[in-house]
Amino acid sequence: MRAVQIKQYGGTETLQLVQIDTPKINADDLLIQVKSAAINPVDWKIREGYLQEFIPYTLPVTLGWDVAGIVIEIGAEVSDFKVGDEVFSRPDISRNGSYADFIAVKANEAVLKSTKLDFAQAAALPLAGITAWQCLVDVGQLQAGQRVLIHAGAGGVGHLAIQIAKAKGAIVIATASASNQALLTQLGADQAVDYTKAPLSEQIEAVDLVIDTMGGTVQDDSWALLKKGGMLVSVTQPPSEETAKEFGVTGVFVFIEPSSRILGELNALVEADKLTPLIEHRFSLEQIVEAHQQSQSGHTRGKIVIEVS
Repeated sequence: MRAVQIKQYGGTETLQLVQIDTPKINADDLLIQVKSAAINPVDWKIREGYLQEFIPYTLPVTLGWDVAGIVIEIGAEVSDFKVGDEVFSRPDISRNGSYADFIAVKANEAVLKSTKLDFAQAAALPLAGITAWQCLVDVGQLQAGQRVLIHAGAGGVGHLAIQIAKAKGAIVIATASASNQALLTQLGADQAVDYTKAPLSEQIEAVDLVIDTMGGTVQDDSWALLKKGGMLVSVTQPPSEETAKEFGVTGVFVFIEPSSRILGELNALVEADKLTPLIEHRFSLEQIVEAHQQSQSGHTRGKIVIEVS
């Protein structure tokens, strides 16, 4: 089968489209024919070696940890799926990934995809959707009527977080550049903020929850925007405990794991017409270098999808 692998850490020149054996499945696995995969920043961070101490791979490794496709084989202990099922998953990041014709995933990491999603949309949803849900709901405990600030609202996590927060009845403030202000409103944001126009402190009243997808100075500037007792949830860097204490708030770092429970929740929002993944770019496996370059540019609206078959 075809697969995009890296044999060493480095730039996009390390991405190689190769022929390898189809994965052998364990008793609790599904073998999925990959229809679509998606690009996430974690993919190129792994490729460049930033996470090698956190996730020690034995190279070569197949990248990609968003997948949608068709079940073609089930393990001996699997009873919840059958051959032919259309599924999607954010699989275990320590295993070979989804930039390939086939992928083996644990059955408890997959769910049947909503019929309202095509394969590309389904592949765009798992990693970013689980991230948004965990930040807002599981960790942030977002309640109806609360005010939430979502940074980079036009991005992969941000555009889903806006929709999830609105579905939960929150008042949503989201940031983006001037060119993406209309998109934030279309996604459901109650207040669209151009972060290039003026300091956020001059544009935003205090919020209960901040979702930080940027880190750095964006995180630094977010503390003062929180109400006392509020929470900053970051997916990029652990927030400073000292700074959180200084402002009388809580800071939490989130690194997600596979969750079929959350995929089920996302499916339910899709079925209720409250959640739709946005795809701006579609590439083939042969265009994987261009796909990674697009992701690293930091200027993608929504998600980048790899159409495998």
